[in-house]
Amino acid sequence: MVDTGLVLLAIALAAAPFYIVVATRNRLVALDQRCETAFADIDAHLKHRQNLIPGLVETVRGYAKHEHDVLLGVTEARTAALAAIQPEARLEAEKNLTQTINALIGAAERYPDLKASSQFGALRDEFVSAENRITASRRFYNLAVGEYGATLRQFPGSLVARLWKMQLRRPFDLGIERVLIDEPVAFKF
Repeated sequence: MVDTGLVLLAIALAAAPFYIVVATRNRLVALDQRCETAFADIDAHLKHRQNLIPGLVETVRGYAKHEHDVLLGVTEARTAALAAIQPEARLEAEKNLTQTINALIGAAERYPDLKASSQFGALRDEFVSAENRITASRRFYNLAVGEYGATLRQFPGSLVARLWKMQLRRPFDLGIERVLIDEPVAFKF
């Protein structure tokens, strides 16, 4: 006569690897979906920022008509960012757009009448607000990407990821611009 306890133990031992694989796959799928959701949040904030650009360009153009190259650069960078579909291309286009927006705002600083304009001030404040929301969303996305990546590299996640061909995601990194953002603001009196 076969011991029922041994049969149950054998069934449990046979089912344990299947359960571990299914649970790990489900965790990886959930983490991947969190990355997708976080990127969609960044995308919404980036689109809002892109919608602010035409107003900023027109405002600066009204005061600084000879800054044609800077205005054209912002317009071209916005067009490239809107056209980018793949996440990798999107991140690169947005980094370029951020650089050109910073150049435009820097050029605008040379015009006292423009700086004093209430319309320019409101647009600049809206850009600061948009950038703050993008930064917060980027942090959440990078945390999600980090957790997903760590799970992909750990056992048994590495085996499951290889089996289902799951890939690491690229964090949204500002690169060299990070230094400029981290520098303290200098006040001039």
